[in-house]
Amino acid sequence: MTSRTGRNIEPTAALWAERADLAESAIVTRHLRLLWGIPRTQLGVVGWPPTKRDRAFASWHYWWQAHLVDCCVDAANRAPTPVRRRRIAAIARTMRIRNLSGWTNQYYDDMAWLAIALERAERTQGIAEVRGGLLALDKDLCAGFEPEFGAVPWRKGSDFFNAPANGPVGIAMARLGRYPRAVEIADWLDNTLRDKETGLIFDGIHLPSGEVERPTYSYCQGVVLGLETELAVHTGEPRHAERAARLVFAVEEHMTEGGIVSGGGGGDGGLFNGILVRYLALLAVMLPGDDGDFAAARRTAAGIVHRSANAAWENRLEVEGDPLFGPDWRKPARLPGIAGAGRATGSGSVRASRSPERDLSVQLSGWKLMEAAHTVTAAGL
Repeated sequence: MTSRTGRNIEPTAALWAERADLAESAIVTRHLRLLWGIPRTQLGVVGWPPTKRDRAFASWHYWWQAHLVDCCVDAANRAPTPVRRRRIAAIARTMRIRNLSGWTNQYYDDMAWLAIALERAERTQGIAEVRGGLLALDKDLCAGFEPEFGAVPWRKGSDFFNAPANGPVGIAMARLGRYPRAVEIADWLDNTLRDKETGLIFDGIHLPSGEVERPTYSYCQGVVLGLETELAVHTGEPRHAERAARLVFAVEEHMTEGGIVSGGGGGDGGLFNGILVRYLALLAVMLPGDDGDFAAARRTAAGIVHRSANAAWENRLEVEGDPLFGPDWRKPARLPGIAGAGRATGSGSVRASRSPERDLSVQLSGWKLMEAAHTVTAAGL
């Protein structure tokens, strides 16, 4: 950030809090709506400007809503208010209603993301009404673990075991006190999906065939960083901190340009970079260890968050005073239209809108990034 005199000015924690407030305001005003006119409900419309289908919540994007809950918990933790606590409870309650079958579904990654969000809501904000959902999710996640392979599949009945499911399941297990199971999953991820050349985490593997899907998505790195950091803190076993540090340096080398997280898209991909920066911030403030590699990993993670957040903020659009973030934080955001809305595919994923800026996923990642920048700045990093 540069002042009018040309001097570089580092944003303060208060300034990042203000920007996070504005990112929250953008989501609340553009996306939050009653579900089917039911009182005391709130859910995120998946596109802005919304189509008629969007406004009717005809498409169901479970894991986007789980991340909406998680972002609302971020805001409440940063600056607790009764309005924010009520919002968390309302969105969680509405997810259960819209999901039709209760709290759970067929996808272990979806359920893990909601479990993470509800556990944080209960633990940090005392929202007791999410407890039933958390217990139901915990039961399904535990039942999904397959001891033969040491991991959970992507969805029930699938032969595909991937990082996007096992990373968040491991984090949920750790936060629910199931450390042995979380350790099993972390060890499986490192032994099975780590690319020996780059140090990055592959997408997944088909079992028992052993066919590896080799893309290295940013959110695969994020969930493994989060899991290894949790275990480094709570088990004290050195390998977890060592793996986390090694992965941070791999992310810096292969997934940033000029220290800014590279790439980005819409649809489901709109959440990928936001997940990465959330867990980079977690590592920056939580990773234990006093020697040079661990200190360097914390500095590196914080630096990626800072540079990415500065770039995203500089490249935002302002619409009626609130920010609109682009899918690629290195490039200027564009104002979206209503045409070309993203649609769900037959495989359960969601395609990007023609203008990815309209996707709730992209804007949630921008909000995550502002909260992450506040987190590391407030910690003095």
